[in-house]
Amino acid sequence: MKLMKRLQSPTPPFFKRLRNIGIILAAAGGAILAAPIALPTIVITVAGYLTAAGTVATTISQAVVEGQN
Repeated sequence: MKLMKRLQSPTPPFFKRLRNIGIILAAAGGAILAAPIALPTIVITVAGYLTAAGTVATTISQAVVEGQN
């Protein structure tokens, strides 16, 4: 299956929820990283991990399609 067709195919409900959670994690991490105030190093590190994990979860969840034979 071609990538564009896969990304445009229907996504199962579980992976839709997982995609939405990934979007929230990535947005929260990005907001913390973009904060105009100085934050402790551990907070910046965790925000980087949140952004990365959210991005990966969103991308993989969007690429999952319902079973096709």
